[in-house]
Amino acid sequence: MPTFTNQAQLSYNGVITNSNVARGEIVEVLAATKTALFGNYSAGEVVTYVINIVNSGTTPFTDLSIADDLGAYDYKSTAGDELTMYPLTYVADSVQYYQNGVRQTTPTVSAAAGGIFSGISVPAGGNTTIIYQAKVNEFAPLNTGSTITNTATMTGPELSNPIEVQNSIQVRNEPYLTIFKSVSPRQVPENGQVTYTFEIQNLGNTATTAANNVQILDTFLPIISNITVYYNGAVLPSGDYTYGTLTGDFATNAGVINVPAATFTQNTATGAWTTVPGEATLVITGTI
Repeated sequence: MPTFTNQAQLSYNGVITNSNVARGEIVEVLAATKTALFGNYSAGEVVTYVINIVNSGTTPFTDLSIADDLGAYDYKSTAGDELTMYPLTYVADSVQYYQNGVRQTTPTVSAAAGGIFSGISVPAGGNTTIIYQAKVNEFAPLNTGSTITNTATMTGPELSNPIEVQNSIQVRNEPYLTIFKSVSPRQVPENGQVTYTFEIQNLGNTATTAANNVQILDTFLPIISNITVYYNGAVLPSGDYTYGTLTGDFATNAGVINVPAATFTQNTATGAWTTVPGEATLVITGTI
């Protein structure tokens, strides 16, 4: 707790006498916490933050400002420039402001550098809650073990000292798969050969393993016959998949398909991260 001192002087007949030093202590009655609804993030995800302020005093606090640095960190470019990277972007119009659980008029928001909410009040013996969202952007690290730590600083004319609250979220260390299917040729003659290509991409920082039970399932209509299956350019053994020649139902065995992790590269000039997904390809040819 901050302390203060004070000393007086007594003057009489040209004589100055100093008093003792009176010492006091300022009891801080505002307490704040900051949490994220979920403690993990991935590329492009929207994170919801909650700042809760409790006033244990008998007088309200008014005209407070809360500045969130949105995870800002220092970065030195190859040109020698000292840059400030913001891995989170405030989501416009996302802020909600409550006093003692009652919704209040939206506070003034500035998103110039980080996010600043102003005109906040905390009632005597009550609480104020600020809820807002921020989106993970291209300046957020995605490698395994990465974190985003952001700090919110509350200031105001009635506060003796700024109040800081921090929150850290961890990158999700898991696969994140997408799939794209194409057919060639687009126009197939009767009793002609057709090729289906399945491109699987992993945008996550962790490769899949057999434990992830990755499978590709499809039903070919019209049904194709005499199929050959290729996985990453090599023939996939028939024991690694099933195919119903009467139904057109196809399925790889769980765990046969595995996709490497994505790789992440930071631009040394701008500090922005680029994701190169890990890839796997399944090709099926047959006769219609």
